[in-house]
Amino acid sequence: MTHTTPDSKPAAPADPAAEMERLPIEGFQGTAEEIERQWYEKVYKGRGDSMLQLTWRAVLMGSVLGGVLSLTNLYIGLKAGWGFGVAITACILSYAIWTFLHKIKLARTPMTILENNCMQSTASSAGYSTGGTLVSAFAAFILLNDTTMPVGLMMAWVFFLALLGVTMAIPMKRQMINVEQLRFPSGIAAAETLRALHSKGELGMQSARALGVAGLFGLGSKFLTEGLVRIHTSLEPYMIGTWIGALNERAFGSSWMGRTVLFSWEPMFIAAGAITGLRVCVSMLIGSITCWMIAAPLLQSHGLVVPEGGYRNIVTWTLWAGTACMVTSGILTFAMQWKSAVRAFSGIGKMFQRGRVQSDDPLQAIETPSYWFFLGQSAGFAGLAVLGHITFGMPYWQTFIAVILSFALALVACRVTGETDTTPVGAMGKITQLTFGAISPGNMNVNLMSANVTAACAGSSADLLTDLKSGYLLGANPKKQFIAQFAGIFVGTLIPVLCFNILVPNASVLGGDQFPAPAAQTWKAVAEALSRGLSSLEPVKLWFILIGGLVGIILPLLSRAFPKKAKWFPSPAGLGLAWTFHWYYGFLFFLGAVIGSWFEKKRPKLAEQYTFPVASGVIAGESLMGVVLAFWENGPEMVRKIFGF
Repeated sequence: MTHTTPDSKPAAPADPAAEMERLPIEGFQGTAEEIERQWYEKVYKGRGDSMLQLTWRAVLMGSVLGGVLSLTNLYIGLKAGWGFGVAITACILSYAIWTFLHKIKLARTPMTILENNCMQSTASSAGYSTGGTLVSAFAAFILLNDTTMPVGLMMAWVFFLALLGVTMAIPMKRQMINVEQLRFPSGIAAAETLRALHSKGELGMQSARALGVAGLFGLGSKFLTEGLVRIHTSLEPYMIGTWIGALNERAFGSSWMGRTVLFSWEPMFIAAGAITGLRVCVSMLIGSITCWMIAAPLLQSHGLVVPEGGYRNIVTWTLWAGTACMVTSGILTFAMQWKSAVRAFSGIGKMFQRGRVQSDDPLQAIETPSYWFFLGQSAGFAGLAVLGHITFGMPYWQTFIAVILSFALALVACRVTGETDTTPVGAMGKITQLTFGAISPGNMNVNLMSANVTAACAGSSADLLTDLKSGYLLGANPKKQFIAQFAGIFVGTLIPVLCFNILVPNASVLGGDQFPAPAAQTWKAVAEALSRGLSSLEPVKLWFILIGGLVGIILPLLSRAFPKKAKWFPSPAGLGLAWTFHWYYGFLFFLGAVIGSWFEKKRPKLAEQYTFPVASGVIAGESLMGVVLAFWENGPEMVRKIFGF
């Protein structure tokens, strides 16, 4: 609120969300209703109910930044099958750009912290959540059929997928973020970054300085690990990556390194472990050991995987166990919370009664309406059903099954993201590929595109919930943040699709040195393997599915039966996820959790003030430098490809 004094001009409006001494990361206690009421009274009021947040400048800035960053994710996805989360990068770039514009008088006022939060939601949607389809399913389709898709078809398909994904998260938000208060570590990191950038109080400035120093460390570490060679190839011996490689050769040897049992210097994963917590990270380490140090050698000793096969060949076996564990545990956990799911849809019967709040629940007026879920799902399904039938010969009922399955698996993906900060998009897609291998054997195109529906919806839903976690901590209006995320879909559809068609004019550029397209190769391989139906799946994979599924059922039931000892049971999300990615990621997460736990016990007050800002700074710094290095290495080639120079 603006106020005046007798002899002064109106003061600048305060930014109360930035002046919070600390974010409510540990959450609130009580029943679901009490928890939500506490957030509304202590966090939302005085911030989300009065501050600017959903503005044209925030949406436009987010669209521009997301569009630029989407090119990096598209290029790196074709190169390495990996993508950067762009939210933190967009927060920092937006703040820097708008602050500069304000200083030179081109912008009348600075962005509020909640405007910046809406901006990062738009950027994240535009830059990350829509591009995975292109580097996986579409690239695999081109490899299988030796032909490209029409641009209009690709745009329509990507748009309807994104529409399904963002609206699919609506009923999950109140349960996973408001009630269960899952971590979503990248969401915490983005919120801490925004608070530090906008803070003016002493505690806030201390956190900002800590975040800044940690960010510089992340920047420098990433550059020294991978960037020196960009200056000159003669500097390669001085890179941290070179030293770590030499250490791995001596400590592990080529056999263990081929199983990803090695050291990797990536501090952002250590920082993510400090945010994630000890229970989940210990579970990830257990999963890493059982997968890569026990199961992988057994697979190799029985001749199922050749010794030099490496991660790509091994994970085509192990992902079945990890995925089954995550799927059964995620669906069972959500089912055990059925009352909250019902409550999330409690306003549906009143959806046509507009103009006033229909309940004494104060959150009903600010949460995304339940009927938006039905509108988005109906429109998305209708669009995909028509496109799938006309283009791929996919019966309408199969599209319906794909969408229903997508909702169930998006529940799993969002829960895994909330606990581990990693979205198992590929793993979720493999479940749908397996299902349609039974429903429609021999039709590889239907297998690919149905799995794409699941994977894309899972990625978009998890991305939205991560952004909503930031808004939850800062006191944002979730309905307005949802609209900002939806706005990013349009740029996220237009730019990546157009650039993909320029970068990949035909199948000949995929699978070679220029664009290895590892994600597409994996999707293609699974589609080919299942082309003869489930009978073609090796018995070992079927056993992996059975065992992983049972573990995913037993662990939640044990936690439910013995709630006081629940913290001692492994997290099935962390355990299963470790069977789908490299051993060293589980080790780095565990290392970060141990450091964070030790610091909390030895210096509890300092840990409370600095753990999350420092961890967030490391993640932000390394992410920024990753984007810089990607542009440094590939920028000129991308410009030539896109503009025809």
